Amino acid sequence: MSHTPFFGRLFQQSVAVDLGTANTLIYLRDKGIVLNQPSVVCFQKQYTAGEARVAAVGTQAKQLLGRSPGNLEAVRPMQHGVIANFPAAERMFREFVDMAQLRSLFVRRAEFTVCVPSNATDVERRAIREAAMAAGASKVSLINESLAAAVGAGLPVGQPRGSMVVSIGGGTTEVGVIALGGVVYNVSVRVGGDQFDSAIINHVRNLYGVVLGDQTAEYLKKTIGTATYNVPPQSMRATGRSLEDGLPRTIELSNHDVADALAVPLKEVIGAVKAALENAPPELVTDIADSGIVLAGGGALLANLDQRLVEETGLEVRIADEPLTCAVRGAGAERVDRVAFA
Repeated sequence: MSHTPFFGRLFQQSVAVDLGTANTLIYLRDKGIVLNQPSVVCFQKQYTAGEARVAAVGTQAKQLLGRSPGNLEAVRPMQHGVIANFPAAERMFREFVDMAQLRSLFVRRAEFTVCVPSNATDVERRAIREAAMAAGASKVSLINESLAAAVGAGLPVGQPRGSMVVSIGGGTTEVGVIALGGVVYNVSVRVGGDQFDSAIINHVRNLYGVVLGDQTAEYLKKTIGTATYNVPPQSMRATGRSLEDGLPRTIELSNHDVADALAVPLKEVIGAVKAALENAPPELVTDIADSGIVLAGGGALLANLDQRLVEETGLEVRIADEPLTCAVRGAGAERVDRVAFA
């Protein structure tokens, strides 16, 4: 049996990355989460030679979305969990590696494990590998998002019993039936937090003739958003641009307004869950009926989503501990070394 030389082990580090549509997280097995930033990079348009200069990344860059002056351009290079703008994604990834201080002496030979949606194409998977290599990885492994989320949620992925995880990210929802260390059945739909925000913007535009900004819609979703109507009325004010005269206009929106807006994207999420239950092996579905469904990802924090899924499926539904970080913690866990990679 071959062994890695002592100095080889000394200079290696296992790095898990969730390169998400909305947020990028980096996890080190011995330190935990060392970076959690919005997947946004802002470039300075005016430059003399070479690459465009990065003006901001992460939280600072997100604050510039929709507000950046003419000499700056804020970019979200990830769409639906995969790279849509490779040069911007590569630069953003490199900046995040620097922010997480991964280029230190002990991380010269970092091995990256990166979460990917199950429906990512070969071209999209290659782009993620190349971006990770450009950021300094010596080796890149890809792991299915559902499997990583299941490990991070503490589900018994290595056992013959079936488990179901529903991971709702910024651009995709992954529904995975897991058993014996692998994904037995997987449904992926390109609906997530971004589509929830867009649905709110479109609904308010059609109903009130007011255009809200992306960040205003996100704030509404997080503050009074709900997946069901069976909640006490709650409302808040929001300001946008009137379609009639282009001037600022403030309106009052209720949580039932937001529930109306979210009805269509939530129908797709619920449809994916039902499709997985209908098509997974019957024995595993029986196990899921006993153990229930686990929600992970940022979308799991939408108020009353667990209650809505209980109503739709009749199964027990629970939200994983720290759902936002489930996938990256699962990708970085020791036992992920013994389960199947994407």
